[in-house]
Amino acid sequence: MSPTVSQTPDPDQWARLLRGSQGAAMHPGALNRLVSRTVELLHDAQRARPLDTGAAAEAGALLVEAHFTDPELLSRAIGLLVNGERRQQAAELAGAFASGWASALRERTLQEQEAIRLAADSARREAERALRESEARFRALFESAAIGIGIGDVEGNILAANKALQDIFGARPEDMQGRRVNDLVHPEDTPGVWEAYEELVSGKREHFSFDKPYYRQDGEVVWTHLTCSLIRDDDGTPVYQVAMLEDITDRYRLQERLRHQATHDPLTGLPNRSAFFEQLEAIFEDPAPGARFGLCYVDLDGFKVVNDSLGHETGDQLLAAVALRLEAALRPLGHLVARLGGDEFVVLLEDCRGEQEAVAAAKTVLAALAKPVPVDGHRLAVGASVGVLERPVAATTPMAAVRAADLTLYRAKEEGRGRWTLFDPQRNARAVSRYAVSVRMPVALDRGEFFIDYQPLCSLADGSLSAVEALVRWRHPQLGVLGPDEFIGTAEETGLIMPLGRWVLEQACGQAADWVSRFGDRAPQVNVNLAVRQVRNAGLVPDIDRILRGTGLDPKRLTLEITESAVVGPEDESLRALHSLVDMGVSLAVDDFGTGWSNLAYLRDLPVSGLKIAGSFVSDLKESGREQVLGWRIIGGLVSLAHTLGLTVTAEGVENADHADRLRAMGCDQAQGWHFGRPMRPEEIARRIIAADG
Repeated sequence: MSPTVSQTPDPDQWARLLRGSQGAAMHPGALNRLVSRTVELLHDAQRARPLDTGAAAEAGALLVEAHFTDPELLSRAIGLLVNGERRQQAAELAGAFASGWASALRERTLQEQEAIRLAADSARREAERALRESEARFRALFESAAIGIGIGDVEGNILAANKALQDIFGARPEDMQGRRVNDLVHPEDTPGVWEAYEELVSGKREHFSFDKPYYRQDGEVVWTHLTCSLIRDDDGTPVYQVAMLEDITDRYRLQERLRHQATHDPLTGLPNRSAFFEQLEAIFEDPAPGARFGLCYVDLDGFKVVNDSLGHETGDQLLAAVALRLEAALRPLGHLVARLGGDEFVVLLEDCRGEQEAVAAAKTVLAALAKPVPVDGHRLAVGASVGVLERPVAATTPMAAVRAADLTLYRAKEEGRGRWTLFDPQRNARAVSRYAVSVRMPVALDRGEFFIDYQPLCSLADGSLSAVEALVRWRHPQLGVLGPDEFIGTAEETGLIMPLGRWVLEQACGQAADWVSRFGDRAPQVNVNLAVRQVRNAGLVPDIDRILRGTGLDPKRLTLEITESAVVGPEDESLRALHSLVDMGVSLAVDDFGTGWSNLAYLRDLPVSGLKIAGSFVSDLKESGREQVLGWRIIGGLVSLAHTLGLTVTAEGVENADHADRLRAMGCDQAQGWHFGRPMRPEEIARRIIAADG
């Protein structure tokens, strides 16, 4: 039996073939229609005599049109078409099918390639048009920009400069192109600008901005705000630098004028207080090891007389002339001269080489002002006092240095004027403490920082406790406990002695009244010192009367100690107040007798009942010899004089038994000093009274 030839591919096999390829992605209805149509075409082609190759080719083309373009599909399809003994006819059918499939695929490929070519060509033309438009826009922007724009390569060569940039430099295009960026340096370049530039062109940074000056072609200086950016290629390699410069010369000059006005004295043109402190503080910002500096604080002598007698206009002319002299003498030495205000000037020495250089600057100041200054037809003699400070930077602070120089200046004035005085750390420390005392004292009373110790006054006849002296102390929060010698002088100068003295009287009288209530007649009298300002105050008598009434203390138990300088003569108003106090029953004693002018006649007028010989007379009598003998004779004379006038005598500063014995032999009535007891708290005085009774 001979083999049979299938007239067409089996529809089911053909459907499975197409479904197994791209057919799985097709809609089932569309796939069924494609299967039916291609099978029909292949059937028609096979039945025709001769073979209808056109129908077979159409079947192949339909598959390509339906996106069945996989070569593997073609191979499997041919396998289905070639079957049986009539291989030639089957081969012709398969060949026609394959030819149609291949022709359709080629045509489709050509169409797609053409579409791609057209699209690429269109894209190229569009890109070229966009590039031309972009270049036109850039060129228009580049040429018409109000700020200067320059383009350079990373080697630093200027490739292009726009009109605004040429105007900034006052240059022609050929003057700019080809120049090196590094040629455009200026002595006043902002620190760090060229370091930033090197980092930019090496690709370490993308941009930077600085205010930078340049020289124009005509030699003038133009100030600009420079912004420089880096341009990279597609691979990220730096290829260009773009600089944009804004001319800020007018703004810069205005700022400089305003800064000059803010930092310079309008009268003299010298740097003012603000500029001086700015320069001084800069020294302390990052000093080199061992760095030193110097200050000469200058105050004119006699300037107030010129101002008051010839007027402020003449005074201003004098200040301006003095400033010129100081600057002419000291600026060549590299020193800053500033006016702090009024007739005060200061000289700042940076990197000072020692005290000798600072003193030399002070001598230069005095020499510059040694000759009279011609002003408005007058030849005005004006000198100066100079406080000189020279210190390591690490040893102080700007404000502490200024305070120290200022205090040193006032020492120069106190020591005679027309001179320089060198900073003394110990004296400065005392002065600073004095300043701290004066600042703190107004609130110290309210905060309860003062307290009173009491020092015994003993009878030399039997050693008994007869009186106590109230001695005020200050428990200062920073300086510790201060004795009266450390703050009473400041209190008198500032007027704070009045409230402080009133408080001491109230406390001492209240304590004395308490002792009286506890111990009766065994209670000691209380001695309270009066400052000169208190004695001369019109409210002294009413204050003491109010205090005695308020505490209930018998006036006879209060002794007020005054100094020789408290009363200057028989007509002094304060003398009446002292008589009024004695009339009240209060006793008076002259304190520190022998240390003042000691006009013995005033003892006749003062209503005093006792003298206290200054402790220095007794405490200095430690060495043997002629001076000791003479000293004891003076003390003996004072005791005799006091007794002749009917006054009791108390010796201060008695530190040993030998001195006590000699004073007793001379007839001295009382003594106080460490031999009889140091200043102590009220409770210790009470224990001493109790112990004496035992």
